[in-house]
Amino acid sequence: MGFSSKPQFLLTLSLLCFFTNLAESDTDYTTLVYKGCAKQFFQDPVSSQALSALFGSLVSQSTKTKFFKTSSGTGQASISGLFQCRGDLSNSDCYNCVSKLPTLSDKQCGKTISARVQLLGCYMLYEVSGFPQVSGLEMLFKTCGSTNVAGSGFEERRDAALQAMENGVVSGHGFYTTSYQSVFLLAQCEGDLGDSDCGDCVKGAVQRAQVECGSSISGQVYLHKCFISYSYYPNGVPRRQSSSSSSSSPDSSGPGPNTGKTVAIILGGAAGVGFVVICLLFARNLVKKHDDY
Repeated sequence: MGFSSKPQFLLTLSLLCFFTNLAESDTDYTTLVYKGCAKQFFQDPVSSQALSALFGSLVSQSTKTKFFKTSSGTGQASISGLFQCRGDLSNSDCYNCVSKLPTLSDKQCGKTISARVQLLGCYMLYEVSGFPQVSGLEMLFKTCGSTNVAGSGFEERRDAALQAMENGVVSGHGFYTTSYQSVFLLAQCEGDLGDSDCGDCVKGAVQRAQVECGSSISGQVYLHKCFISYSYYPNGVPRRQSSSSSSSSPDSSGPGPNTGKTVAIILGGAAGVGFVVICLLFARNLVKKHDDY
């Protein structure tokens, strides 16, 4: 009886460890980056209903496209809104990201007349008809790495990489990601922005990053119509596989696009296998001790 219970015990513990690890290895594209909320709230149920209809329309379209803009309601209750997913997300990842935004918007802002919620992989924006407009170059959020790498030619290397990104996002028609001289880069413009305006927006974001982040090892700058992200890896950007279409500079060094997503899969898979092996060894030792008694 003791012998026959060993395989069942090992399998049960192994599956428990395996599924526990899967649950803990979720991707991070749904992580909240920032939110912006108007101070005024809807005063009538008609506007709230129009907002709910808008959310439903945006979420449903996220299974088909990575950018969608529409409106809901009529007259003063009319609300316009849009969503956009990062260019390297799959359709299913885009939907998973966007589908979280209505709940997050309600939790973070409530029923305000305008709100914007930005996750790592997507964002959603809505505003009531007549809401004051801001410049496409208005800075909404920025974050800079806490580590500084002044000297060693870092700023020259970073600036060369950022220049390549400025050119690449135009030729990539609004989305660009690559690695360039140990710097990983990602830039994206709002989906309905023309190539020329997109280039100007990214150029403005780059200038902000150079001033605001200085010699920080990484930086992210979100303007109203575009955002950029860069990270410097002194030992070279980790090698990755490309799984979706995006632009890459011909002068870039390293493996190219789709950095964060693929490396998370590789590392998550390796960690999952290692974790299961450890669980098996631990289970075997427990069974051995049980037999000793």
